[in-house]
Amino acid sequence: MTQQPRSSTSAPTSTGDTGPVDAAPGGSSPAPGRPPLADPRPPAERRVWPRTFHDRLTAPLPGLKAFARFAREGAVRPGPGGLADIPRIPYAPAPLPRVDARAVAVTWVGHASWVVRIGGLTVLTDPVWSRRILGTPARVTPVGVPWSALPRVDAVVISHNHYDHLDAPTLRRLPRETPVLVPAGLGRWFHRRRFTRVTELDWWEATELNGVRFDFVPAHHWSKRTLTDTCRTLWGGWVLTAPDGRRVYFAGDTGYGHWFARIGRRHPGIDLALLPIGAYDPRWWLSDVHCDPEEAVRAAQDVGARRMAPMHWGTFVLSAEPVLEPLTRVRAAWQRAGLPREHLWDLPVGGSGVLE
Repeated sequence: MTQQPRSSTSAPTSTGDTGPVDAAPGGSSPAPGRPPLADPRPPAERRVWPRTFHDRLTAPLPGLKAFARFAREGAVRPGPGGLADIPRIPYAPAPLPRVDARAVAVTWVGHASWVVRIGGLTVLTDPVWSRRILGTPARVTPVGVPWSALPRVDAVVISHNHYDHLDAPTLRRLPRETPVLVPAGLGRWFHRRRFTRVTELDWWEATELNGVRFDFVPAHHWSKRTLTDTCRTLWGGWVLTAPDGRRVYFAGDTGYGHWFARIGRRHPGIDLALLPIGAYDPRWWLSDVHCDPEEAVRAAQDVGARRMAPMHWGTFVLSAEPVLEPLTRVRAAWQRAGLPREHLWDLPVGGSGVLE
């Protein structure tokens, strides 16, 4: 399914409020009370980072008591009734829409993987084309876009290093000169795999590729890939701004919290927010790191997004909610919020939306 709403324009690039790493010099003149956006950093520069980013956590990681409770009562998969709707998960693969450099288009590959066309670039977000990821049952819906159907990939953005967002088998398919934009501390992982154009950013920092600006913004999450690297690399989302000012916000993986409003103040006029709505049950275990559907709608409002496209559901079964529940709940929450129905891009896996 391809949606083609009315044409949209965004407010000019502006600035936001202070955060933990706001000392970079500014670019354009800020509005009153807003620090300026950081000047873009040079692509592929080598940098030195702190040993840990534990100080960026917005909630403590689970302790022994939480793990004991999870062992007693936790559920990581829905019951048979919750899995029965897998065949009903919307899946409608189609050719990528034909667009020119002036259009902004997104296509949902599944989970947090998108093909974003913006400013003439083709950008992949958290690309996972694998059928299975470590420690997780195989995907319940096929990939929405065959790898062979992709145009040349101009850039990849990574939100964090969890296996369902940083997939080594998929990334091995890319030419090693592909520009890769990653959180602070994650460059080493790519350098070991011989990627040559790796840009690491801290929160509120930015870089540019061919006139498209990429801002790395905070998220309520964490990072871990091995037994010994908890929070050794940063986590976050990305705001992509086209040369004409239109913006797409890719939230990555995140719980609900204060960062959304701050991102919206710093980056006003977001045209489309790609927000996670799944992997939220049991709530006592996952609320700090994963939005539920109602929180995702609130997050879209907090960032001031004109449209929202749900993601992070219907691909891998990562938690206990019934597989179709995220979709039904986000639709109901959107309606309760009184938002225009056509601005909820509840795309099927393989579906596209186009901002002409």
